[in-house]
Amino acid sequence: MTSNISKTKGFQFKQFTIFDGHAGMPVSTDGVLLGAWAQYSDSTDILDIGTGTGLLSLMVAQRYAKARITSIDIDDIAIQDASHNICHSPWSQRVSLLHGNVLTTSFSQSFSGVICNPPYFNSGEQAQNQHRATARHTDTLSHQQLLATCFNLLTNDGEANFVLPKVEGEQCIALAKQQGWHLRRICYVQSTKTKPCHRLLFALGKQPTTLISEHLVIHSDTGGYSEDFIALTKDFYLKM
Repeated sequence: MTSNISKTKGFQFKQFTIFDGHAGMPVSTDGVLLGAWAQYSDSTDILDIGTGTGLLSLMVAQRYAKARITSIDIDDIAIQDASHNICHSPWSQRVSLLHGNVLTTSFSQSFSGVICNPPYFNSGEQAQNQHRATARHTDTLSHQQLLATCFNLLTNDGEANFVLPKVEGEQCIALAKQQGWHLRRICYVQSTKTKPCHRLLFALGKQPTTLISEHLVIHSDTGGYSEDFIALTKDFYLKM
């Protein structure tokens, strides 16, 4: 029963819909940026950790026609919402949904790609809505545990993509390097040119490579979306 759980607003994209639901986190710009920015080239098996509404799984399915996506979430309400969204998408046959804890689930395969919009905050006041608190805080999934699990699940030439606030992102990257990860790509996200970076998109791999560093400004000087933001997200947002 979900009658006493606060609702999250749905969102219509060009090729799929995230319906009104009850998962901890609604559709966010951070999630859309990650789904549009992550690169997997020839990856065929991709793991979406903490799938929530299923947004990232559906974005990956839209972008990579040969990809098979495994979507996992610890929250039963998120699983209900993701199941509904995936079943009503064009790619339901390529997305498999698992209800469980990624830290303790036994997978029968390795993955050539991982995508995760992880819990952001290590401290601070938590939301009273437990589903939102689980999605936002690292109590049930620390960044150190997440990185170690991804390292074990990823193929040697695979890539894991994440989005985090700048401070938490820098801390996570430092932890990753201690665990043997290599930073492959990083994008510093600003809301405007005059505001400091507030989000990091970053890709990690097991093999050393030349780091690709990028910057993305979301809003132009005139107040609308920037050309770079439109180019990155135009395949998804209806009005772009």
